[in-house]
Amino acid sequence: MPVITFSSPKGGAGKTTAATIVATELAARGATVTVIDADPNRNVVDWHALGDVPGTLTVIGKVSEDSIIEDIEAASASSQFVIIDLEGTASLMVSYAISMSDLVVVPLQGSQLDAKQAVRQIKLIHAQEKVGRRSIPFFVLFTRTNPAIAPKTLRHIEEKFMEQGVPVLKTRLFDREAYRALFSYGGTLEGLADKGVSNLDTAIKNARSLVAELIEHLRDAKAGKGKGRAAS
Repeated sequence: MPVITFSSPKGGAGKTTAATIVATELAARGATVTVIDADPNRNVVDWHALGDVPGTLTVIGKVSEDSIIEDIEAASASSQFVIIDLEGTASLMVSYAISMSDLVVVPLQGSQLDAKQAVRQIKLIHAQEKVGRRSIPFFVLFTRTNPAIAPKTLRHIEEKFMEQGVPVLKTRLFDREAYRALFSYGGTLEGLADKGVSNLDTAIKNARSLVAELIEHLRDAKAGKGKGRAAS
């Protein structure tokens, strides 16, 4: 089953938020989903402990460099989707997870510091491609963006990525209260309906758009026509 890995060497890039949103939206569609929380902060584990989680969603938090390969294999055998939230530091566990992924998402905010770290992660993905002698589709995901205004810095980074052939997701993950509230109340975005969260409908629409685009790229990769690869 497809393994989607969220990986960034920079903290605060929106990696855990994006991974959790994608996992919950897939589960809300009825898919069986296993989230492997390989980040030492265990934020996904803490979110899961709050309750109101879809019955088709499982979270695994006890993972290590020695167990990650077996954990991914076991999750792939029992779930329709495997979502991995990786730690921010370079490690063998990160390399192993990337090498077993069907799609890698590299989240970043629209800053030059984030862009620099994203390039580092892309180099790591290319290294794992060479080791495994296979293409690993990946995409950059801009997070915490303003839905109304695209700052000049973000546009500049996006243009540079285009020039370098770095694939960027069309969907941007907006800066929404609902995404922060998810880790306060638990459950799904839809479950926040009675919590007085602002702009919830637009947050849900944004999340669904992201999931739809990721599924489309997974299908393209399976059909051998994916674009998720930049030149080394």
